[in-house]
Amino acid sequence: MSDGDRIVIVGAGVAGLRSAERLRELGFDGEIVLVGDEPRKPYHRPMVSKELITGGVKPVAASLEPYLDLDVHWRLGTRATWLDTKERTVHLPGGESLWYDGLIVATGVHPRHLPGSPRHDPRVRVLRTVEDSLAVRRALGNSNKSVVVIGSGLIGNEFAASMRYMGRDVTLIGHAKAPLHRFGERIASALTKEHQHHRAKLAMNTEVRNWISTKETVGLHLTNNQFLVASCVVLSIGSVPAVDWLRGSELTIDDGVLCESTLFAVGAEDVVVAGDVAKWPNLRIDETPRRVEHWMNGVESGRAAAESLMLGRGNARPYTPLPRAWSSLYDARLQTVGMPSLGKDTIELSDGVTGFVRDGRLIGAAGWDRPKAMIHWTAELDRRLPVPEPVSPAPAAPSFAATPIGEDILAPFERDFLSETPTEAVPAPERMPWARVPAG
Repeated sequence: MSDGDRIVIVGAGVAGLRSAERLRELGFDGEIVLVGDEPRKPYHRPMVSKELITGGVKPVAASLEPYLDLDVHWRLGTRATWLDTKERTVHLPGGESLWYDGLIVATGVHPRHLPGSPRHDPRVRVLRTVEDSLAVRRALGNSNKSVVVIGSGLIGNEFAASMRYMGRDVTLIGHAKAPLHRFGERIASALTKEHQHHRAKLAMNTEVRNWISTKETVGLHLTNNQFLVASCVVLSIGSVPAVDWLRGSELTIDDGVLCESTLFAVGAEDVVVAGDVAKWPNLRIDETPRRVEHWMNGVESGRAAAESLMLGRGNARPYTPLPRAWSSLYDARLQTVGMPSLGKDTIELSDGVTGFVRDGRLIGAAGWDRPKAMIHWTAELDRRLPVPEPVSPAPAAPSFAATPIGEDILAPFERDFLSETPTEAVPAPERMPWARVPAG
């Protein structure tokens, strides 16, 4: 990419924003057009199921401010409808189109809907956007009856905890044997005890058999023969990649956009992919392409995708992060690092920290309210899952006047990921030793 070129970024979430920032940071002086289907500029999406739903902050306070002058053309409230890779054109509603010299796809995911649920009922909601959060708050305000959340994953548990913080009765429904069971027995048991302590009700190993919508409430008949009456029902059963607009574009669509290890899309020379929609092989782990739906992956892959686009396919470097995520549930902190979902066995690494093992290799770790121990195990995983050396010397790459990821780029809750002490007391290299952004 060079001055006078136009780069189009489709997706105005954290990955799209960090991509735009990185382009400017690397000296790109051409035109950047950022297309987003939501009417808002980027915001802290993790707040949707927590601070926004409880009313702890207003939507304006959730805004994700760029850390430098982006000088971009914002096209908000505009959904891309089709991509023509041969003509290098992104098509928009009303017959409008945008040509590009380089394209960054960062459209993320859509919430999965539950078959058979009354999607027409305004009291049955998904929870992904600020508008979703505001709609749930309106439904909560119309009745003081109990609330139901379907789905025992992270967002479902965050929402249940938020309801108890607000003093609302809540029941969490899940088909697993315990909430967050995929993180192992220890964490599932600890979270179950937290829910019980805070008097959140659990209906596990069950599903909804029948729905009954009345004028004032929504009834749910469960497969365990329990009947629930709710003022509002939130569906939190996972997500699907937002790729409909890419079908027929010659990109490879397979649970996301298939990418090379450098985040260049398979099937195009000038398209890179970032965030939840990217499916790429993280060579730290193996050569199998996978998606990673974590906030920090949006931050880091957005920057890495911009770097790859600037370097070009021949010079781009593999994107090899150490995945990590965190959440606050009641007064406890859940942290994960690596790829726990790939584990075939679990071991107790230390009190409150579960290790996930595949083929005798530690592949991930999850900690329940053990931030100091997770600092140690994150560094240990960084050592055990090294970035592989290139098979052959890479071509000489252009020199970047780059700025490494630092505290100015990360939001407060991002900076506080691994430390229980204030972030300003923890030097960035010690806190994030794996954040190796190429320096000039």
